[in-house]
Amino acid sequence: MTFQVDLNCDLGESFGRYQLGEQAEILKYVTSANIACGFHAGDPTVMRETVKLAIDNNVKIGAHPGLPDLNGFGRREMAITPQEAYDMVVYQIGALQGFVSLYGATMQHVKPHGALYNMAAKNAALAEAIAQAVYDISPNLILFGLASSELTKAGEKLGLSTAHEVFADRTYQADGNLTSRKQADALITDEETSVNQVIRMVKEGKVASQQGIDVALKADTICIHGDGEHAVAFAKYAHETLTQQGIVVKAF
Repeated sequence: MTFQVDLNCDLGESFGRYQLGEQAEILKYVTSANIACGFHAGDPTVMRETVKLAIDNNVKIGAHPGLPDLNGFGRREMAITPQEAYDMVVYQIGALQGFVSLYGATMQHVKPHGALYNMAAKNAALAEAIAQAVYDISPNLILFGLASSELTKAGEKLGLSTAHEVFADRTYQADGNLTSRKQADALITDEETSVNQVIRMVKEGKVASQQGIDVALKADTICIHGDGEHAVAFAKYAHETLTQQGIVVKAF
């Protein structure tokens, strides 16, 4: 049996003069890039240069829309209506699309960021609004969402290509949701443990929760965070180890 998975990374999450630094190296190892659109991070210059870098590295481009919360990096929940969620997503996809079109490239996907992502994973109305926004921009876009969440269900219901996303460096709860970053055990910092979790999710379709219960999930794409202390080294290690395990690393 052949296993295949996409490696995605959140990028362009800086301001002013291009500040990605060594994060640009990650583009050598990932297959999809989620580029911040200005609400939680990023600005026009960073967006343009990140798009160009992704194109130069043959990495698929996606919009990474978030909540309008620069100080909180889009990780704090806000009381928004489905209509507001729809408008925010349309606006941010459009902003990134301008730079993608500038270089004659094509946008592949949309992946909500932070609190917007987590809210949509549980809130069906928000999920449906976000999925509708993506569909209305282009039904050819792929919607990235937490595996088996309300967001992936909403995308599939509309007929969008939907990628079920799993996380290399996050722990899971018995209900399939990610452990809150407010908890001490939310992050996995050991590289081997992270990659072993990914391999099991891809090959077995399961992940061990913090409650000791195996959770069934689908793993189409793996998130690697680009702002980690050893992000480049981990991206390289993950790509190489997955390949050694017979897993084809390829864009969704």
